[in-house]
Amino acid sequence: MNQELITLIKQWHENNEHQQIVDMLLKVPPADRDYDIISLLGRAYNNLGLYEKALEQFAIIAEQGKQDPVWYFRTGYAYYYMKRYEEAAGMFSTAIELDPDDDRSAHFLESSLRRWQEQQKAEARRKLGKERKDPGALPLEGMDLDSFWEDSAYAREQYISDPPTDELIASVEEELGYKLPASYITLMKHQNGGIPRNTCFPTDEATSWAEDHIAITGISGIGRDKSSSLCGDLGSRFMMEEWGYPDIGIVICDCPSAGHDVVMLDYRYCGRDGEPEVIHVDQEDDYEITFLAPDFETFIRGLVNEEHFDTSEEDLENDLRKVTEGTFSPLLAELCGKISEADGLESNIRSVCARIVREKGCFSFHADELSHLMYDVQFWLYTNAYPATNRQQYLDAYNKMIAFGGEFGQGGYAPGFVSDWLDARIRDGLIIQEKGVLHFTDDARNAVIAKLSAEAEALQA
Repeated sequence: MNQELITLIKQWHENNEHQQIVDMLLKVPPADRDYDIISLLGRAYNNLGLYEKALEQFAIIAEQGKQDPVWYFRTGYAYYYMKRYEEAAGMFSTAIELDPDDDRSAHFLESSLRRWQEQQKAEARRKLGKERKDPGALPLEGMDLDSFWEDSAYAREQYISDPPTDELIASVEEELGYKLPASYITLMKHQNGGIPRNTCFPTDEATSWAEDHIAITGISGIGRDKSSSLCGDLGSRFMMEEWGYPDIGIVICDCPSAGHDVVMLDYRYCGRDGEPEVIHVDQEDDYEITFLAPDFETFIRGLVNEEHFDTSEEDLENDLRKVTEGTFSPLLAELCGKISEADGLESNIRSVCARIVREKGCFSFHADELSHLMYDVQFWLYTNAYPATNRQQYLDAYNKMIAFGGEFGQGGYAPGFVSDWLDARIRDGLIIQEKGVLHFTDDARNAVIAKLSAEAEALQA
């Protein structure tokens, strides 16, 4: 591969123009594609989310890649995002054997092993749930449905429709392509959609919502007249087509994240006419699936009140202590030490983060104004110290500053919020991208410094 093509591919990769790479490399006749071309083509397919096509490329060069840790990493990457975690773990493990300093493979190996264990636990719970189910029991038998629902003006306005007729049920099933569970139909004939009194479901593993449970906002009704109904404007098909949720069943419950996670009926194991499982799908974690219950009735009976998990006061105190006293991560401390144009920088950062904790009840950045200020601050600090940073390099480094910053850290973050912020700053002309390198304009940098200082002074006044 000539140097001109290598340079062009590198630039496209840094600018996330992966389709350009595919189009260019596919012009090379198959007989003339060497190891590097095929590996780069597979990488581009990975970055486009075309993981099966990526694996096809990596299979072509499997024999040549036996001693190449990059081949194992890229193959493992495809398996990982196909949720084939056992195979991914094997690939990342070999990559580390060949290159013990491969931090990327170490990170993915840890995640692959954890998620593989979660898959095994889910399979065990799935089998146990099916064994315990009484095939002769009537749907929701013995359940007090009158006390199940919360009565509120919001629920009546947003969720509740007239009880569904058999004709409506049949037409909704035909539109969605799945047979609805008998227990769900029974519940909807009692009240067609709404907000249950108990909105939390315990889990054995952590999700984006909490360490030990998920929460729902409401349950969709059968119909089309309410936006949140199964076939409403914001119903199941909308969540798949506009939000990218997997087409494996029906979105049945929305969650407090306003679209960033949902509860679904999962028909993968039972077929379109069978009894679906209930799963939680997390958009912010690449649509990660967490098994909840073997069927809808088990899910409904398992809902508990949010009071079971209310640790808000304790969490607030812990997070306030974290942001006011916690040690900065090594990277954040290094970056702050290289700034000479802002007085009281560390104190100002702590003050703004303390306000975020007080307002939200937790130390977390989202898409609000103060979060955007902290995204700005981190970008300013990082690019001041590392001025040749491209987009991917920055996104890769982001979690080492505050997101996973140890004592002064959040313990996690939503990558989508960071990339959306970055794209908006570029679009607005506040961040300039020149030959792949990112930096604030002088005016934008000065505005960030001034705003950080002003916010901190206002809080200390």
